Amino acid sequence: MAELEGRPLEIVKEGQNYAVVAVPTDDGSVQTVIVWAHADEGGNLILNSAEGRAWPENLRKAGRATVTMMADGNPYEYVSIRGRLVGDTQEGADDDINMLSKKYVGEDEYPFRQPGEVRVTFTLEPEKVSYMKQG
Repeated sequence: MAELEGRPLEIVKEGQNYAVVAVPTDDGSVQTVIVWAHADEGGNLILNSAEGRAWPENLRKAGRATVTMMADGNPYEYVSIRGRLVGDTQEGADDDINMLSKKYVGEDEYPFRQPGEVRVTFTLEPEKVSYMKQG
């Protein structure tokens, strides 16, 4: 396991730094989506989505993803994390999306919930962490 620590961890945990998640698809192409993210106490990357979307299904099939997050205000400072899926649960997912909502849009409750929506939280264990800063 690679360590998510120092400035790369700060990029994940602080500010409104959006995550670009890249997951392979069945035909070998790569699907990319922009999501909200944070890290747990162990340095794992935490992602949240609604069940029924394509990227969570692709993540489950592949069992891994690459996530890139740019530092707020400097797109030439970023962290790229290759990780394997070690957690996939609906338990606590509503709390996670509400916490992310507070971080990203300043709302205590996720304001974009759809009727009948079921949230899921994914945990990625970093296998490789790359950090770059220019400018």
